[in-house]
Amino acid sequence: MLKAEDNERITRVGKGTPCGELFRRYWQPALLSEELPGNDCPPVRVRLLGENLVAFRDSEGHVGLLEAFCAHRRAPMFFGRNEECGLRCTYHGWKFDRHGACTDLPTEPPGSPYQAQVKMIAYPTIEKGGIVWAYMGAPEHQPEPPDYEWTRAPETHRFVSKTWEDCNWLQAMEGGLDTAHSSYVHNDFIGNKNSLRNQDRAPQLEVEQTDYGYYYVSTRNLLDGTKYVRLYHYVMPNQQMRSGTVNFVAGLGKDDPHAVPKMDGHLWVPVDDEHCYVYNWTCAVEYPFPEGYLAGWESFMGRGKDDLIPDTYRLKRNASNDYMIDRELQRTKTYSGIKGINTQDYALQEGMGPIVDRSREFLGSTDRAIITMRRQLLEATRKVEQLETPRGVNPASYRKARPVDRILKAGEAWKDVFPALTTAVW
Repeated sequence: MLKAEDNERITRVGKGTPCGELFRRYWQPALLSEELPGNDCPPVRVRLLGENLVAFRDSEGHVGLLEAFCAHRRAPMFFGRNEECGLRCTYHGWKFDRHGACTDLPTEPPGSPYQAQVKMIAYPTIEKGGIVWAYMGAPEHQPEPPDYEWTRAPETHRFVSKTWEDCNWLQAMEGGLDTAHSSYVHNDFIGNKNSLRNQDRAPQLEVEQTDYGYYYVSTRNLLDGTKYVRLYHYVMPNQQMRSGTVNFVAGLGKDDPHAVPKMDGHLWVPVDDEHCYVYNWTCAVEYPFPEGYLAGWESFMGRGKDDLIPDTYRLKRNASNDYMIDRELQRTKTYSGIKGINTQDYALQEGMGPIVDRSREFLGSTDRAIITMRRQLLEATRKVEQLETPRGVNPASYRKARPVDRILKAGEAWKDVFPALTTAVW
């Protein structure tokens, strides 16, 4: 269990809170590049770490991220005109560039020195891996841009998406770091003995701390005497990387045509204390994704085009309709009765309430990765308070990290097999 005050410390993300200041030491996803499809396109509302912002792509293709309200009379900049390398407020015509500088003040006398004093809050942005990343912390602490292997992969091998989740970022991320739950809520193959999740429902976990966070290894003993071993990375403060070389979801072998060798993961990005966006990425590690594969994968995960409310990143299956649970399906075929892997997660994570009370938990041996993560977050918030650098800020710490999974023969040790496979290639 976690003390109530520690639970508050690592869940609240507003400016000035311990965890909020920690998040502001890292580059965070603000939106997908596809949300700003062209120069001078319509601006987009963004809410990130409890702050209301507006994003726009200027005439030169650069992304600006400004506070949501005009510096003049606090009118909403979302309704502004995106033109000639700036966003112009439609209330009185005041215009600001992507750096927050006022470039036109039409209601004041020409040449007024007042223009140089007018500023808006603006955050640095960079585009990598199909995502617009923002840095919202103090300029003197700004790190190098994010440099995960999947952001360096060619576009033919990479895909990103995002989905809205109605709960605190931490309980959402803990679901991703929890290995054992996949044998239960994600068990869509009840009675299928070939499914890896059915053969061993109590994986053994090993956790090794690193400069970026930690890696952890789960081992499942299979019926034929082999072992399914998967090495994951937790990259501070809010990302998990995992391998899909062996198709763990369907229990297929690596040579099956439906088992595309890949790695994938998520970033759980706080919108505010009680909501988050989950940025989902997947990256082929050998050859480009086959035609139609990604659409099928997203649909299987429950976040495909037809799974979303039109023109949003919100799921049609949600708390308002009990995630369309099918009790007959649950009785006869799947453990949860809910369609979509991510949707199954959301049902349980959102069902805990906006911020779960961790002081009432009883943790077990398969919670080692979650326990270590919480300790690292608490450690990191205190480092930031002492003006020290937390884990994972420097891209050099995680640049070479690659997840891996394999089925090992009896007698093979992952510590002998994995080292040659866990170094980034892209």
